[in-house]
Amino acid sequence: VQLVESGGGLVQPGGSLRLSCAASGFTLSSYTMSWYRQAPGKERELVAGITNIREITNYADSVKGRFTISRDNAKNTVYLQMNSLKAEDTAVYYCHFRRRNTDYWGQGTQVTVSS
Repeated sequence: VQLVESGGGLVQPGGSLRLSCAASGFTLSSYTMSWYRQAPGKERELVAGITNIREITNYADSVKGRFTISRDNAKNTVYLQMNSLKAEDTAVYYCHFRRRNTDYWGQGTQVTVSS
């Protein structure tokens, strides 16, 4: 099982980024997928999730209306479109899923929002 995030970087406030999570070693279409983030000195927090059936999405209140999670099962990839970025969005962003009571994480991708 492998999750590989990409797409992070340095962006100015108000800018946009799209993160990607490339999945391998399991059937992506069978699982709910999530994005988490962890800022320095803070606990890891859930940003967004998308179910495998009906692709129902949920978001942290802090990102509602700005971030959009999506998935392409044919490409084994999950995305996080981030718009109107703020300094407080600065964090390492992680892709995640849970299978049989085991949590799987990617290595993370750094997002820095700064002028």
